[in-house]
Amino acid sequence: MGELIKTNSEILFLYDAKLTNPNGDPDDENRPRMDYETKTNLVSDVRLKRYVRDYLQEKGYEIFVAKVEGETVNATERLEKLLGKTSKNISKDDVPVLLEKLVDVRLFGATMPIKSEDGGSSLTFTGPVQFNWGYSLNKVELVESNTITSRFSSASGNEQGTMGKDYRLYYSLIAFHGIVAAHRAKFTQLDMETLSLLDEAFVKAIPLLATRSKIGQYPRLYLRVEYVDDTTYLGDFRSFLEVNPKEGLRDITDYALEAGKLVDLLAENNPKIIKILMYFDHNLKTTYHGEAKNFARLLAEKLGDSKVSILNY
Repeated sequence: MGELIKTNSEILFLYDAKLTNPNGDPDDENRPRMDYETKTNLVSDVRLKRYVRDYLQEKGYEIFVAKVEGETVNATERLEKLLGKTSKNISKDDVPVLLEKLVDVRLFGATMPIKSEDGGSSLTFTGPVQFNWGYSLNKVELVESNTITSRFSSASGNEQGTMGKDYRLYYSLIAFHGIVAAHRAKFTQLDMETLSLLDEAFVKAIPLLATRSKIGQYPRLYLRVEYVDDTTYLGDFRSFLEVNPKEGLRDITDYALEAGKLVDLLAENNPKIIKILMYFDHNLKTTYHGEAKNFARLLAEKLGDSKVSILNY
């Protein structure tokens, strides 16, 4: 592992979902998670982290929260597989090896069934990288037709195929906000190399790992704002964004993202910022206080070219 991170970062991630189910709710017939009062789509942080974990695992990195050889295992079995030991022989002395092996624990933390110093039955690592739930910046609508049929019958002798439900949204622009807390890095050994892998995963994971219900989702904007110290946070960047118009959207071409307040916030706090790492999809139309502006060029103008680094993979 390389040099541990020493300063905080904040993350803004926007991706869109067209005719997909971004995050089904098992308590509601797997309908997309919703705030029905505001007509906004919700996506859990667990769903977002799953994208990152699956991408890194596909790249050959070891993941703690993962299947082993295609089989679901519990946490104890996972540790035994990783260390080649029985659970009774696993102790806190094995933690450095585990942190070196497990990229997702370095990022997100984990609870592991290892006896702690206070006599507890598990050790909990609070990850430096945390996200709150994502939500859509626009008001969403469920696709009106949701019944699907299969050519296969539900039982031998039935001539008709089976019928089921397939709930999808017409269009959702989903926004996440996250933090990278430097003071927690020493507990999980989060280094700059691992944090760079996180940047890569956000840009590449979602379209590469598309399933039947997820195809049609693409990253549109990613910012990781790296600060000069381990105390600075500017707050939830999503509250400084607005979609115009907000209703009736069906495609990325139907609206513009008003980012003037966010750009002004970052410009005002320029002395607190080391750099901004950014991915920007040019299909996303952006405005600055109502005037059409390219978001990437605008940030570079306001903060200086040296402060903005474009992520190209």
